[in-house]
Amino acid sequence: MKINEINFEHGENSYQSAKVEINDSVIDYEMNAQLSFNELKALAKGLDLISEFYDVKSACTVKGNGICAAALGQSLADAVEKVMDSNPVDFMTSILVTSSEVDSEVAKFVKESNIIASPKFTKSAIEILEAHNVRYVKINTPLKDYKQYIPENIKQTALGTFVQSPNKSELNKDTFKVASKQKPTVEQIEDAVFAWKVAKYINSQAMVIAKDLKTTAIAQGLQTASIEFALDYSCDMSKEAILASDMPITVHDIDVAAQGRISLIIVPSADKDVIAKADKYSIALIETGITNILF
Repeated sequence: MKINEINFEHGENSYQSAKVEINDSVIDYEMNAQLSFNELKALAKGLDLISEFYDVKSACTVKGNGICAAALGQSLADAVEKVMDSNPVDFMTSILVTSSEVDSEVAKFVKESNIIASPKFTKSAIEILEAHNVRYVKINTPLKDYKQYIPENIKQTALGTFVQSPNKSELNKDTFKVASKQKPTVEQIEDAVFAWKVAKYINSQAMVIAKDLKTTAIAQGLQTASIEFALDYSCDMSKEAILASDMPITVHDIDVAAQGRISLIIVPSADKDVIAKADKYSIALIETGITNILF
């Protein structure tokens, strides 16, 4: 039963009309000011990702339909600082989504050009945000329950209406395996799982480089040369970092990863030539048995 709707001045483009229907199957949230159609779409993307890390201090930035950066931290302020350091340019105008209460320390990072979403805000944080005309969104539905609200993926086309169940993939200990001779450390596996979860919400072909529970580069939606793009952006931060891909990779990709001094690669699967090449460079390689294609 429809109980409300939000009408917008325009949709993705100025010549498109748009609205969002609010019904009893969506999460509960409050906004201190109206967001645009595109901003709400971006916020949904950020919440999809942050729901993976609901039980730790986490943050991500998002613009348009793309994740800009993501990180976990000892505190929320630490996670936000990592996100800002990972992609400082996009941080200036992005939507910041967090997993836990925003306090005054976190609020001081946010500018008028940002939007911030969180399950909770302290009184002092709200005072800072409102003093700087920052729009903020309070997510009342517990993030641990968020995935229950993710609907079917529906796309209407001239060929018909495409409907599929939502992506709720989880790593499976029965398919998750180290395929290389080089064995990863506990810290590398933690980074690999983190990078895999981020890649899950990145448009294919996805390449995520991460280290110390922080993304250092994200490549998405590129048809070729994704790994080169990601490594060029990560630059020196790719040394001893983790590379996560949502698709199987090639021998050439291993060569490029070795040049960037990547220490571990996590992929859905790898053929024997790819594994042999990883062994040649002493790169650890993990197969998940799970693809996360997203277009």
